[in-house]
Amino acid sequence: MRTVAFVTQKGGSGKSTLASSLAVAAQEMKETVCVIDTDPQGSLTNWAKTRETRDIEVVASGAARLPALLAQLKAKGFTLAIIDTPGAEGPASAAAMVVADLNIIPSRPSMFDLWASARTRAALKDIGGDFVFLLNQCPPAQQTARVQDGVETLEEMGGLISPLILARVDYQEAVRHGWGVTELNPNGAAAEEMRSLWASIRRRLARIKPRSAARKAA
Repeated sequence: MRTVAFVTQKGGSGKSTLASSLAVAAQEMKETVCVIDTDPQGSLTNWAKTRETRDIEVVASGAARLPALLAQLKAKGFTLAIIDTPGAEGPASAAAMVVADLNIIPSRPSMFDLWASARTRAALKDIGGDFVFLLNQCPPAQQTARVQDGVETLEEMGGLISPLILARVDYQEAVRHGWGVTELNPNGAAAEEMRSLWASIRRRLARIKPRSAARKAA
């Protein structure tokens, strides 16, 4: 089982929205997915209650329980765990960073978000965590100076995963219905972004040694 965490030391970056649609996209591509909600706001727990089907398990967890929970999920046959974290520093975010095979740091193309991304990067560097940046909620006209500045800044700090995620109505509509964007509008641009994002993450994970194996080796 591989573990992906959405982490950033700033609220409003779209972690929960990304995690829900990514979970659905991965499930549609034959992964057995569990979403772990460590945010006290419980956004993904509420999303699961809205969702009509129970094909994606969503479990709330505190920081201390995370390692044991991941071991249980692996034993049950899950192939992918996606962790959603609070938008601030704290035990839940720190625990997710430690256990995740890949930490995804979403950032909007704004200086406040880019500064927060740099702090999250520093925390991950301290623990030797694998990470990649994701530029989220970009304006529809991609080739703007603000987006280009964001791309260049995040590339310099350690790498930017593709594709850029645009600010699209489909993402919010999908959450409202308890769906992912690939269910809401399978042929839409947002759905294609999520499928491409999961393909990029899967390729990245294939090159990374699992954190559980690394801890055993140590």
